Amino acid sequence: MLAAVGSFLDARHCGGRWLLRMEDLDTPRTQPGSAADILRTLETLALHWDGEVTYQSRRPARYREALGLLRERGLTFECSCSRQTLAAQGDSGYPGTCREGARETGPTATRFRVREGRVHWQDRFQGPRSQDLTQLGDVVIRRRDGLIAYQLAVVVDDADQGVTDVVRGADLLESTAWQIELQRALGLRHPRYGHLPLVTAPDGAKLAKSRHALAPDLADPGKVLFETLVLLRQRPPGELAGLPAAEVLKWGISNWKLGNLAGIVAVPAP
Repeated sequence: MLAAVGSFLDARHCGGRWLLRMEDLDTPRTQPGSAADILRTLETLALHWDGEVTYQSRRPARYREALGLLRERGLTFECSCSRQTLAAQGDSGYPGTCREGARETGPTATRFRVREGRVHWQDRFQGPRSQDLTQLGDVVIRRRDGLIAYQLAVVVDDADQGVTDVVRGADLLESTAWQIELQRALGLRHPRYGHLPLVTAPDGAKLAKSRHALAPDLADPGKVLFETLVLLRQRPPGELAGLPAAEVLKWGISNWKLGNLAGIVAVPAP
């Protein structure tokens, strides 16, 4: 919720378009009706998007085209490592086990072969960022079950949709270096990135994936938006809490201050 509201306010404050994408690539785990539920929630909160909704599940041919291009350029390799194998090797990025060829028979995933060196970018909320590609390791861009992986799909989508600014949660900070490298490899433009803080549970875990997570009470959408503005450190006046959603958003757009979020990667849930 926080990322949706924050990205909406930022886009509207800058006079930009707010594009909506359903990242439903993982079709075996996609719940029937979940996309419709998301759309209804956004409409209830007066978060109106521009243009048509993009569904990743409907774009496999476009992703396979990008995958083929990377293969032609010698930037991929097949990997037979299972999650269990990698977990046993520790959490320090992919160690390059199959770079010279798959070690085992059977299904393989396709990995993007990263170069040695660091990726640098200026995050609009988090400031200067730098990541070591070798430490991150070679990222999966096609899963063992044949589905295209998130990292490749979003890079292709951002380019095809003409995205200039990616505004999302800080849990995706680490993904940025991979995505910038994939953009370079495919000859695509680099959007600006801005990572909003995560809302965390009492134990420090991301609230959206915690047992403490609750769906917002949409009976009072204006209050939900007011509370989100507070989490976004926008300091809304108290009287705003009783207004309709559209009025709360109007104030948020006019008074959006991204500097209030500088360097904040997490905020505790109220």
